[in-house]
Amino acid sequence: MVDLSGADLSGVDRPPSLVDRAKAIILTPKDEWLKIGREPTSQGDILKSYVLPLAAIGPVASLIGGQVFGYGAFGVSFRPSLVGAIVSALIQYGVVIAGVFLLAFIADFLSPKFNGQSNRLNAFKLVAYASTAAWLSQVFGLIPAIGFFSILGLYTIYLFYVGVGPMMKVPEDKAAGYTAVTFLCALVGGFILSLIIAPITLLFAGLSGGAITQSDGDISGKVTIPGGGSVDLDKIQQATKQMEDAANGKSPPIAPDRMKALLPETIGAYQRSATESVSAGAMGSTAQGTYTAGDKSFVLKIADMSALGALSGLGAAMGVEQSKEDADGYEKTYSVNGQLQSESWNKTTNSGKFGTTINNRFMIEAEGSAGSIDELKQAVSSIDHDDLADLVG
Repeated sequence: MVDLSGADLSGVDRPPSLVDRAKAIILTPKDEWLKIGREPTSQGDILKSYVLPLAAIGPVASLIGGQVFGYGAFGVSFRPSLVGAIVSALIQYGVVIAGVFLLAFIADFLSPKFNGQSNRLNAFKLVAYASTAAWLSQVFGLIPAIGFFSILGLYTIYLFYVGVGPMMKVPEDKAAGYTAVTFLCALVGGFILSLIIAPITLLFAGLSGGAITQSDGDISGKVTIPGGGSVDLDKIQQATKQMEDAANGKSPPIAPDRMKALLPETIGAYQRSATESVSAGAMGSTAQGTYTAGDKSFVLKIADMSALGALSGLGAAMGVEQSKEDADGYEKTYSVNGQLQSESWNKTTNSGKFGTTINNRFMIEAEGSAGSIDELKQAVSSIDHDDLADLVG
């Protein structure tokens, strides 16, 4: 055994406490990733001191929230049995831990393909510490009614993006594509994992009517989930290819000024009163206009989602649908001809939103106050799809 008690370790960074690390990675991620890269630690240490405690937040919050507040919608509520809730929480906890190792494996595997380095320890560090935001946001699961705020966990994607340079040595110009492809692969891997644990959680009765084939790395066919539609694996493959093309520079983001030129001066009785455009580099670009008519006003936005646009194709491939209606209005998400669409309308405020994806790359959305949802749909349809396609060509 080597005695290091008298060794000079002043030049070596030591891991801070869990609270200090979580606070630093959230508030000052760029500086913290540099410190993390220098720390002499192991996967086991990170797992025990950081991953296991934080990964438990979601399952525990859901367990307590479900028992105290229950779940409900549209006037119907239920409270799961204690035994069932505990079993569900334990399974959820195990899946989260498995997900960390899965995402770390994917990150390590993909890194050299984006001119980065393969380093299993650093990949594990990257995933473990980037997941901080996602885990902390799960505290909202204590109150199911505000569980929507768990979406704040998407900050994890940004933390991952900032850390890929220091951890995996991926060049800055490829960091966005690497991040996008890694998370897309993780989504597909998570879907497969959900199929494996489905019999345990009894979420699905089984799989039927489907076939999966694989050849030369390609997947095709459909998986049908009773009561839950089907998953088109061909579209998942297409989405993956789109992400790869964007990451390799084959489909760079459109300059926002070119999209701004597509915004009409007038839409029915509405006059364009202002415009704005933003470029986020490899992550995409947006152009938007504000339209007013009397006391009504809405914003029409065109977004080039670049590599991340493939995620909308993945959503359509997996049959993503959502619908909610009450006395004040409604909101729903659905797929039309392989493109995701979402709309919502509040009858009390006469305001809402309508948006659609185009070619799983662009998103056109109108949001604000109007005479009806049809006026917002008219605004979205005022953008010619062929003109958008010409921008890519």
